[in-house]
Amino acid sequence: MTQISFNDFQKLDLRICKVLKAERIPGRKKLLKLTVKLGEDDVRTVIAGGAQYYPPEYFVNKLFVIVANLEPKRIAGIESEGMLLAADHHGKPIWLTVKEEVPPGTKVR
Repeated sequence: MTQISFNDFQKLDLRICKVLKAERIPGRKKLLKLTVKLGEDDVRTVIAGGAQYYPPEYFVNKLFVIVANLEPKRIAGIESEGMLLAADHHGKPIWLTVKEEVPPGTKVR
């Protein structure tokens, strides 16, 4: 495992997001298009894997941990503006969720 400095870790902007909408991407069995809220005026599109394990409705209205300052990346022809965090258990994502209600955009530290 490669170690990083604390300063490098501080560059990550981890926040709580709420999924407003989730939908399948035509022609893609493993990807979903999510619309997430990171604050009052911050709504983004994020592409997430795991569609073969989780239906779109699994995500809607749940709170997840997101890397909010990841540079956008085009995935399946759609610009993804962040990344939800998940544990990788034998290839299946186990999403990092928040059980208690906290406002979208809350910083994770």
